[in-house]
Amino acid sequence: MAPKADPPEPGLRRTEDGGSELAATDNPDTSQPHPSLLSGRTAWARHRETQLRQFLRTETGSAAVLLAATVAALIWANVSIASYDSFWATGLSIHLGSTGLAMDLHSWVNSGLMTFFFLVMGLEARREFDMGELRERNRLTLPVLAGLGGMIIPVGIYLAFNAGHGNTLHGWGTAMSTDSAFALGMLALVGRRLPDRVHTYLLTFSVVDDLAALVVIAVAYSSGIRFDALITGIGILAVAAGLRLIPNLRFGPVYFLLGLGAWVAFEKSGVDPVVVGLLMGLLSYASPPARSDLERATDLFRLFREQPTPELAHDVREGVRTAISPNERLQLLFHPWSSYLIVPLFALANAGVAISAGLLSAAFTAPLTLGILVGYVIGKPLGTAGTAWLVGKLTRGRIQPPVGWAAVLGAGTIAGIGFTVSLLIAALAFHGTLLAEAKLGILSAALCSSAVTWLVFKATMRLPKQLKIRAILGTAEQVTDLAVPVDAKRDHVRGPVDAPVTLVEYGDFECPYCGQAEPVVRELLAGTGDLRYVFRHLPLTDVHQHAQLAAEAAEAAGRQQAFWEMHDMLMEHQGALTKRDLLRYAAELGLDQAQFAEDLRNHVGAAHVAEDVDSADLSGVSGTPTFFVNDKRHYGAYDIGALTEAVRSARARALIAT
Repeated sequence: MAPKADPPEPGLRRTEDGGSELAATDNPDTSQPHPSLLSGRTAWARHRETQLRQFLRTETGSAAVLLAATVAALIWANVSIASYDSFWATGLSIHLGSTGLAMDLHSWVNSGLMTFFFLVMGLEARREFDMGELRERNRLTLPVLAGLGGMIIPVGIYLAFNAGHGNTLHGWGTAMSTDSAFALGMLALVGRRLPDRVHTYLLTFSVVDDLAALVVIAVAYSSGIRFDALITGIGILAVAAGLRLIPNLRFGPVYFLLGLGAWVAFEKSGVDPVVVGLLMGLLSYASPPARSDLERATDLFRLFREQPTPELAHDVREGVRTAISPNERLQLLFHPWSSYLIVPLFALANAGVAISAGLLSAAFTAPLTLGILVGYVIGKPLGTAGTAWLVGKLTRGRIQPPVGWAAVLGAGTIAGIGFTVSLLIAALAFHGTLLAEAKLGILSAALCSSAVTWLVFKATMRLPKQLKIRAILGTAEQVTDLAVPVDAKRDHVRGPVDAPVTLVEYGDFECPYCGQAEPVVRELLAGTGDLRYVFRHLPLTDVHQHAQLAAEAAEAAGRQQAFWEMHDMLMEHQGALTKRDLLRYAAELGLDQAQFAEDLRNHVGAAHVAEDVDSADLSGVSGTPTFFVNDKRHYGAYDIGALTEAVRSARARALIAT
């Protein structure tokens, strides 16, 4: 029998795969919803985690694949360096008429396949800008400055080590950038009990690294630039950006051809074409599904149900597909390929170095290797954490990191993994023995940075509980997702009015998933004395014909001080919500039946329901059930374990604030 794991501390979330999250079936039995399927939502909303959670889950798994590819490259190079070099020097050309491209396999990987890696980085950066922590623009200052500080200090250290060495001084770019994907994956491995906010903080400032690194590659490590080809590439990207302004133009092949044309133009210009991937990713906006798009998809499916023709089947596919933003669709398509194939293949093509005693003794006394190693292991945390501290001091605490200082330091140390981009720049800047020394510095920095990060969080976990929570979570306010704050005089509240934690649910009395969530909420309320629960209406009338009437019935009962009694009754009888059923429930609850019937007939509760629906739209809610914990949207499963962790984290933050 496996040993029972210790429960997580308040405010800290377990991040291992296979936690409490359970998937919903595609076709739930609406008459008897299975109580374990606690992650579905009605209104054509598929099972969703946060995009960040999906991103981290992929990076965690791919980190192991990347490590394996790195080890394989080292073994291959040390068994036969001639075989390793000759294989990646194999030529591969593509010709169309008199025009074509000819590069070796190494260049196709570095400049071709890696374009998709930077596309994914651009997509994630745009998602954070549109929907993540950076959607509040005042939060953009700190990650930008921390990212720049985390580049300037390591570069300064590298230049100090290599001052007077003309053959290595120009390679300063190798000690500059963070490998976002590898760093996130290793952080998930060495900091298993860290909340998602720590990963988000690392991602936000490391994205600055990616942007700056590509600028450096384009400016400092490009030679023999052909400006006619460069202008052509920029023009093609401008056309792609212009097409984004045309409403409802979501034809993927057009953007693919434009991206391909820009890539070829940049390659011909002498500028590394991987920059095209990042820019195309930044052009792909992210947004939650609009309720109007979901309702349109529902209408299309109903038409198909009545007339199952190929034309309507095509319309249904398009309606469902376009309800999701281009950013999410592209991440779903390219992120696994980038993480599990492209980046490991890049490591296999670039990490190989023949290690010998002579090389080791020479490298670890060489300014090139030491500049990279010290720049990453010491310069990165000094630059990122030091800049965050300085910004806080200069703004007198108005701009603070979204995490505690232990997390700021740990994110800085793990940012010392420069693997992918550093190897890319090293391959452009050095050859022969110097390239081997640079690779050793990059690999050693990744190993040392991971070890130091493990030590930082290991020491943090030994702190007293209250100090530990503050060190990891910090005191900065979170981004607020709930557009309309809870009003105890208007909203329906269960539990202590002045409780430190508020759980808001947007629900539909006919939604089977809301029925599944109801006993979970009751158990949560029974288990804590400092939680208040608020129910807001979101009747999905396009899929539930009785939902609006049921919501108005609950409001009619509320006029007789029996909202929660009617709420519980409706949730227990989701398959019987006709007007006759509602009148029977009113009689069973001992309500004034005449008054109840009159209120129902006159739609007295419709205004309250409409206000709830408006607040849902303002908060980006399109499916039910949707939960908010202390104004922060809860994503993923809503079983007792997941909601308890969310409430525990909110309670910990409230405790810190007081």
